[in-house]
Amino acid sequence: MAKKISIGTWAYAFGPYQNNPVPFDTVVRRVAQLGLDGVEVGAFRPHIHPDDYPMDDDRKRVAGLLRAHGLGISGVAADFWSTPGPGTTQALENDAYFKLFKKNVQLCLDLGADAIRVDCVDPPNKYDGAERTAVWDRIVAMWKRCAELAEGYGVKVVYEFEPGFVFNKPSEIARLAEEVGHPNFGVLFDTCHAYMCAVVGARQHGAKETLKGGVEEFIKLLRGKINHVHVIDSDGTLHGDETSTHRPFGEGKIDFGRVLPALEAEGGYVGKWWTIDLCFWPEAWEVTEKAVAFLRKYMR
Repeated sequence: MAKKISIGTWAYAFGPYQNNPVPFDTVVRRVAQLGLDGVEVGAFRPHIHPDDYPMDDDRKRVAGLLRAHGLGISGVAADFWSTPGPGTTQALENDAYFKLFKKNVQLCLDLGADAIRVDCVDPPNKYDGAERTAVWDRIVAMWKRCAELAEGYGVKVVYEFEPGFVFNKPSEIARLAEEVGHPNFGVLFDTCHAYMCAVVGARQHGAKETLKGGVEEFIKLLRGKINHVHVIDSDGTLHGDETSTHRPFGEGKIDFGRVLPALEAEGGYVGKWWTIDLCFWPEAWEVTEKAVAFLRKYMR
């Protein structure tokens, strides 16, 4: 299937851009000028947080802005970091996590997005023993419930693994998706995170687990479970000793000539989007055009 290209808007609001974020409408205009097909909306402040756009008219203006520039939405990355993680007992109090999830599904519907991103939130070494097992079980139960709800509205749930989150070994990631087991739930495969989890084994709890076949073997391990894709390079390092360094294309170690075809051929990815992710890169604005050109080369 021919793919469309989008880019995550959070790259221009997080990290180095936190104190001087690029306004959302400026991002939209720039993305349109570069000929991308869409954006992936970071539903974090100062961009499109649901509490800052509470009214129907507020959201219609955002959707209208995107339409006016000929852009689609590949998904919404919701702010689940402002509430306890899905595996915590606090997330169950007053149904806090599920209520937040529903609020962001509504944002997806109002903007016209058919995918919502989730993650495990908590760091990799926070839990051990029986508590770690309990956290796992609560995450599985919560995401089953979320996937069921979202399915009724045509919004798929996409789970992004990272070195900075609990359960970051390749086998854990595959098993977590398997145990959630809902047809409306799948793995968001970020090429950079995949390299750090499968090749480097970064920040793993207990014995390190890597795959001899690297990113491509990881893709095979997740065959049939990948329902969304982020693409960016990796130099094998961590950003701030926490999560993967999202290095611009061509500056890292990933062989995209092999990895991108493998996502379809070996991983069974049938989605329509490749989403560029320049999260935490200090010159994301400056390298965006080169990133688009690089990815287009492989799409051809």
